[in-house]
Amino acid sequence: MDELLLRSLTPSVLAVLVRRGADFAAAEDAVQDALVEAVRVWPGDAPRDPKGWLVTVAWRRFLDATRADASRRRREDRLDEEPVPGPAPAVDDTLQLYFLCAHPSLTPSSAVALTLRAVGGLTTRQIARAYLVPEATMAQRISRAKRTVSGVRFDRPGDVSTVLRVLYLVFNEGYSGDLDLAAEAIRLTRQLAAAIDHPEVAGLLALMLLHHARRASRTAPDGGLVPLAEQDRGRWDTGMIAEGVEILQAALARDRLGEYQAQAAVAALHADAPTAEETDWVQIVEWYDELAGLTDSPVVRLNRAVAVGEADGPRAGLAELATLSDSLPRHTAVAAYLHERDGDLPTAARLYAEAAHKAPTLAERDHLTRQAARLNARRRT
Repeated sequence: MDELLLRSLTPSVLAVLVRRGADFAAAEDAVQDALVEAVRVWPGDAPRDPKGWLVTVAWRRFLDATRADASRRRREDRLDEEPVPGPAPAVDDTLQLYFLCAHPSLTPSSAVALTLRAVGGLTTRQIARAYLVPEATMAQRISRAKRTVSGVRFDRPGDVSTVLRVLYLVFNEGYSGDLDLAAEAIRLTRQLAAAIDHPEVAGLLALMLLHHARRASRTAPDGGLVPLAEQDRGRWDTGMIAEGVEILQAALARDRLGEYQAQAAVAALHADAPTAEETDWVQIVEWYDELAGLTDSPVVRLNRAVAVGEADGPRAGLAELATLSDSLPRHTAVAAYLHERDGDLPTAARLYAEAAHKAPTLAERDHLTRQAARLNARRRT
């Protein structure tokens, strides 16, 4: 069973059902039923037209559910005609569906969460981690969003900023683990950039390209994480970096700075440095100042503390870190790094071990555990 094929077809199938009149929540349930049926049937009898098969089965499931619901019987007149099974048009509806999920009846945060769950394929746990909230809270938010849009006609698509936020989070989730998810986010952002002349769309595309260019160097042969300073820069995709920088420069020239352009500027400065030691940390701090003014994000301020520690010394970075809540993800790992830079190896080793217990992924946990072990070994010699 090709799970990647199922994932790639899901948004288009969902979009077809919505266009045919299905409300979003019911359409999503029907598509999920069709995917379950595909997992059961396809290994022994794979269809020639996978998308057409999924559309047909999902539409039948939607009709069955609709007819079984007494409160929706008034809709049966327009739902009676089942589409004839056969080839489905090869149209990519994914980006359109992103806009439809960003419905004006939803708050931006709810629209992002719903789209990530229904279209992006992220789990509730992954979305909750991105929003820094408990999983149960996010589950309730997604359920409320489904109830809100249930029965609403999707004739008023949402705004660009909400769609950009979704694409950004999908890319981030893919960047930390799933290569195909990150590549899909780049593909959709390219489509959006071709359709809309907007500097923040260009900024997000540049940001994705600059980060994705380093993908091959981010993990060791054994799967372990390789920090930016230790990466083999010869493995970076210089063509992708050049494209990202060119797109960013054109966006910045329009003098309409936004958060994605500022983040891309930081990524460009890292990409431009021949070695880690030659990184222009002073400029990076300045860009983080711009970014903090645009977003007031605690995560941005945490990253700024790291940059200050590199530009002005680890004690300056620790002073910045002291102004932030220690409940922030990776706060303890940053503290460990800055204490190590300051020569306080016992404190750094202890903090690395603490950070390992809090790590959101297995790869990060293993990396932080190795850092603690490395410092403890140095102290014993």
